[in-house]
Amino acid sequence: MTNIVITGCSSGIGLETAQYLKEKKIKVFPTARDPKDVEMLKTLGFEDAMLLDVRNAEEITSVIKTVLAKEGKIDIWFNNAGYGQPGAIEDISTEVLRDQFETNLFGLHECTMQIIPVMRKQGYGKIIQHASILGLVSLFGRGAYNASKYAIEGLTDTLRLELEGTEIYPVLLNTGPITSHFRKNALKKLKENVDIEHSVFTQRYHKSLSADKSKVPFNEKAVSVAKVVHKIVLAKRPKPRYYITKATYLLGYLKRILSTSLLDKILLKIN
Repeated sequence: MTNIVITGCSSGIGLETAQYLKEKKIKVFPTARDPKDVEMLKTLGFEDAMLLDVRNAEEITSVIKTVLAKEGKIDIWFNNAGYGQPGAIEDISTEVLRDQFETNLFGLHECTMQIIPVMRKQGYGKIIQHASILGLVSLFGRGAYNASKYAIEGLTDTLRLELEGTEIYPVLLNTGPITSHFRKNALKKLKENVDIEHSVFTQRYHKSLSADKSKVPFNEKAVSVAKVVHKIVLAKRPKPRYYITKATYLLGYLKRILSTSLLDKILLKIN
């Protein structure tokens, strides 16, 4: 039976993907960094749910050893864990930026570094990297998140070149707006880490905090991502990149055909 390890399964894309793949008879090892979320996963029928904070190299090692002991292999590793830190670049401290990279990039990198030797030994594997449309284009006030996702693009594009000739396939997911707790958690991070009242962007922050996020254009349900991941699981040779949501297709296309200055004018209209 094909198996997959998924990071960041407390809610949203990770949880939806785990449930969807389970229904498709894929052996799923979902992980979460909060013990309460691990217990929640177990109540949903994921007996093999495990604790994993991607910032903790020892926990990554433990998960890999546990899966190998049970299955003797790891077919797919889905680096899904991550969060968004809003705030203008001048309002984000270096420490806050570092925290964003610790989870979104360095945690992903540590997982990738540890799983590659396993896949080289078994002779095959797929590593799914959850990037974003914001790894291709940038939006105002998302500098920390943009930077972390651009970095995932660079690492994965390079990794693909370095794994050429093997049966190990790195795959990028460029997701657009997806229904999840992502926006709610991001706004919480904004309040925690940005001095909103003393910023030149105070009014813009308050507008974001009061905006109705239930009406995001081109928003799709998390199952849209789950279906693409299932397609990757089944593919003998998956594509190097998958666009998800109409927003990703549209902005990805505009980046290819427009000048930087014209694209900027369009991006500035997106809140």
